This record gives sequence, structure tokens and C-alpha cells, in this order.
Amino acid sequence: MEAQVPPSEPKNSHDGARGPRLREIPLRLIVPNLITVLAICSGLTGIRLAFENRYELAVTLVLAAAFIDGIDGRVARLMKATSKFGAQMDSLADIVNFGVAPALVLYVFILDQARSIGWIAALIYAIAAGLRLARFNVMAEREHKAPWQSEYFVGVPAPAGALIVLLPIYLGFLGVQPTAPVAYVAAGYTVLIAALLISRLPVWSGKSETQKIRRDLVLPVTLGIVVYVALLMSFTWEVLSVTVIAYLCTLPFGARAWHRRFGTLIVMDDVGDGNEAELDRGL
Repeated sequence: MEAQVPPSEPKNSHDGARGPRLREIPLRLIVPNLITVLAICSGLTGIRLAFENRYELAVTLVLAAAFIDGIDGRVARLMKATSKFGAQMDSLADIVNFGVAPALVLYVFILDQARSIGWIAALIYAIAAGLRLARFNVMAEREHKAPWQSEYFVGVPAPAGALIVLLPIYLGFLGVQPTAPVAYVAAGYTVLIAALLISRLPVWSGKSETQKIRRDLVLPVTLGIVVYVALLMSFTWEVLSVTVIAYLCTLPFGARAWHRRFGTLIVMDDVGDGNEAELDRGL
């Protein structure tokens, strides 16, 4: 009598119990996330160096973090490697590099001389940077965007805020002593920059496709950029101080150009037509 052989089980009968198979991810999708992680590491290391009184290197790393964090999205788009995970990670990195790191480095260098007032100023700036980034994300996710959004920011952008809020440190490197009176002035300046971040002031973005350079000016502009970078490498803190002051001086001109076009000095909710009027309502 032949022994009964149990029927063989289907090859994939237990595949469902093993869970979903891991999907391989192209390397190009990881590169932008690695850049974001590098930016976070740079910003946090800048905070550590500030606590160790290595201020010049700390500021350099904070500015490098802001720069790297500002280009990771562009790198992702160029490599066609955008993802929801990367977008969420980039948003979390922004608050560290544009808000927390500059505020803490500024506090350790000079705002602590103003005691509680200095700490409150640092808190206000960090929170304002977070609010500014949240508003930017809301505007970027809107299905219908107004044409002017490619020409203007609503308020000073967070990367620029990280650059200009550190002006008291640049001046400190140039010889301004971080005394208590100077610290109180720096605290007021920090709150002012925080207010510019969350304001509805129209600020030129420089991203408009309608803004073009005449062909005969391309070479002089290129040469000017080369000279600027060379000066920045040789006279870093002087050039950064002048850059910050020049940037702040351009803000009224942007508001004036906006006023000529729309009749207001700030961005109103009803600028645009139809769905474009639903810009960022309530923020």
C-alpha cells in the first residue's frame, strides 16, 4: 500500500504573513536627504562651538547650514528626487537652521548680557522663524497661486532672516564690545528682525522669470559676483555687515514697487482674482 504524500503547499502561501517586501530605493532619492542631514549637523555643531566660545567657526557653520538647507530642495528638483519624506524632513531642518541655531548662537555671544530680555528676544526670533516657515509651506501647497508669488515673498524669508539677525555678531568681530547696553540694542534688533519675518511686507524674491538681464550686462554682472565672493573670502565680516545693511535698505523699495502695482504697502488677502485671493488667509 503506497504511503499518501501530502499535497505540496503553494509556493507563495506564506508570503502574506511575511509582510510587504522591501522596495529598493534609487540612490538619487537619498542624496537630497543626506544634504538635509548635513545641514542639520552643521547647525547643531555651530551651537556647540558657540558654547565653547569658538564664535567665528560657530557663525561660519550656522551660515553654512542655512546655505546648504536652502539648496537641498533645488538639488532634489534637479535630480528629480523630490518626495514627501524629503519635504517633511526639510521642513524640520529649516526650523533648526534658520531659527534655533541663529538664536542660540546670538544669545551665547551677546544677548545673555541682557539677561532675561536677551533670552526673550532669542525666543521671539526662533518662534517667528517657525511661524514664517509654516506660512511658507501653506502658501507653497496651494493649488492656485497668484502670479506675483514668483516675484515677492510675504515677509523676509527665513534664510535671509538667519543671515541678517547675526549682524550684532559680525559687528562684534569688527571690534564692537558685547557690553550690556549693546546687548539691549541687539535684543531690540533681534525682535525687529522677528517682526519682519512674520510681517506681510512684500519682499523681492529675485525668482521671477520676467526679470531678465540685458545681454551686454551679463559679463559685468558675472564679474561683479566674482569680486563680491573674493571680497567675502578676504573681508568676511565687513562684507557680511555691508550686505545685511544693504539688504535691509532694499526693503522699502520692494514695498514701494508693490504699492505702485497694487495700491497697498503690505500683502492683503484680496490681492488677485478668484482662487488667487485665498492666499494664506488668517496667517
